[in-house]
Amino acid sequence: MDLIVNGVEFFHKGGSIMYVLLLCSFLVVSIAIERWRYFARRDSGRGFTRQFEEAMSAGDFGKAIGIAKGGSGDLAGLLTGAFKILAEGAEHGQLTGYMEVQSGVALSRLRQRLYYLSVIVTMAPLLGLLGTISGMISAFSVFNVESGQATAITGGVGEALIATAMGLCVAIIALAVHSYFTQRLENIITDMEQCFSLVEASRKALSGKSGELYKAGEAV
Repeated sequence: MDLIVNGVEFFHKGGSIMYVLLLCSFLVVSIAIERWRYFARRDSGRGFTRQFEEAMSAGDFGKAIGIAKGGSGDLAGLLTGAFKILAEGAEHGQLTGYMEVQSGVALSRLRQRLYYLSVIVTMAPLLGLLGTISGMISAFSVFNVESGQATAITGGVGEALIATAMGLCVAIIALAVHSYFTQRLENIITDMEQCFSLVEASRKALSGKSGELYKAGEAV
């Protein structure tokens, strides 16, 4: 109980800017939870990519189709759609256009809200610095009232630095969350590029048998 009381007291000493920083921290946590759940649904995973690449490299296209159709996430769905387009006898431009457009849409949805994290990374330390400067102005204004109050001034400066510490903490957490999802997004982009290149490289071999392979995928 004393810890909570001390924490609240510590928070109030930071000034009104602490409420803005608290709001930023809540926003970071909510974005982290929401993006975690979204990525968990939409990321097919490195294991899926590895299995698909092994099947395609071995020329086992029926197995590759089955892996794509049995997988979950954006990449599995895009590959299933690509095989369907091949089965319908689409031209090279149609297949390429489909993969470029649909992958762009999927990646755009994955990037949603990550921009806000980068803003908080930059803004939180500045808000903390603003709170510190405001507190120091209040602390040094004691000179206008009465001289010889060095202790009061020192205490005021110490309290003012709380805002800077809070701003740095929020920025560090936001940076860690942003870096994690950015790296995960880069892995997804790499997986997409690898799988799409394999489909493109096998397009000619599949062009005459795409319908047969798609039916085989239905049966897998």
